[in-house]
Amino acid sequence: MSRRSLAALFLVVMWGLLATSSLAAQTRPRAAAHSASKAQYKIVTASERGTYIQIGRDIAKFVAPAANIDLQALPSAGSSENVERLRYEQGVKLAMVQSDVYQAFLDLAKGGNTDARTKIRPLRVIMPLYNEEIYFIVRSDSPLNFVHEIKDAKINVGPLRSGTAMSATTIYRQMFGATIPEGKVSYNTNEEALVKLIGDKTIDVVVVVAGQPAKLLVDMKPEARQLVKLLKFDPNDPAGKAALKTYFPATVRESSYPSLLDRDLSAVAVKAFLVTYDYKDALTSTHLSAFARSLCQNFPQLQAQGHPKWREVDLRLPELGRGWSYYPVTERVLRNCTPDPAVKAKTAAACTQQERILGVCK
Repeated sequence: MSRRSLAALFLVVMWGLLATSSLAAQTRPRAAAHSASKAQYKIVTASERGTYIQIGRDIAKFVAPAANIDLQALPSAGSSENVERLRYEQGVKLAMVQSDVYQAFLDLAKGGNTDARTKIRPLRVIMPLYNEEIYFIVRSDSPLNFVHEIKDAKINVGPLRSGTAMSATTIYRQMFGATIPEGKVSYNTNEEALVKLIGDKTIDVVVVVAGQPAKLLVDMKPEARQLVKLLKFDPNDPAGKAALKTYFPATVRESSYPSLLDRDLSAVAVKAFLVTYDYKDALTSTHLSAFARSLCQNFPQLQAQGHPKWREVDLRLPELGRGWSYYPVTERVLRNCTPDPAVKAKTAAACTQQERILGVCK
């Protein structure tokens, strides 16, 4: 081959390499941009053994992907901590919050507490979810049988800044017109408190807030009935009537906890809410609008394949209390929500033969 031919070949090869390099340089940013367009969001929930985190994981699995969101469900100490993390923690865009905790922040803000006002003022409700049952657990040989009998007991209300602590102390104050005496209140986790309840008996009542079926109670063996029992709530007792000014009557089903119950139990509950921030920027608003559309379209799948509590959720948005506001971006979508029949058909097809025969296929 002549020198001229070799030179020409060299130029062709080099031109090809340069062209390939240039193409790669052009496509890399596009690929990076495509990857970056998927929003990295977090939702804060509650204990690893509670209902909130299971609801959060359902949202991450069935709702977030269609909205181009990579959603991470994180455990937390509960609702009070969730309010703060939603307000200040990078990447936290969604939170599970109990209604009494949200209301307590509003009341404190109205009373002049600037910290509470700063935290709660920009938060917005996406939708109410379901009622969370409040359980009062005592030793099986305890003389206590009803919730209104706990006034003089040593009570564990859950960790500080948790929704459980807020619910336990609020319902006590409403029933008895006073706070729990400092010498009779403790702030252990549910697991730690149950050990003390049964072990050294330094606790008489353990208050747990979780939507049924709650994993903490579901995981108890049949032998647990020899150690603990649940107190009944009497809505006709004066203390019970006082509690129902903020909370809701409920039923703990025997089918939820066959190891602990031999019949349904009257109880009391608090409402759970899905909450966000009043985001104004276009990118976040777009993602949360898409999130609401996906929530609408995939709602049948959530009810069929998610936690049983999804079957209690209604996508219709009710009137909120004074001081509460919906997030306008998601409200517009959810008020016009019609779940996709194709998703519903797909979900129905996933039911087992036994479910279809028994007529319990959702």
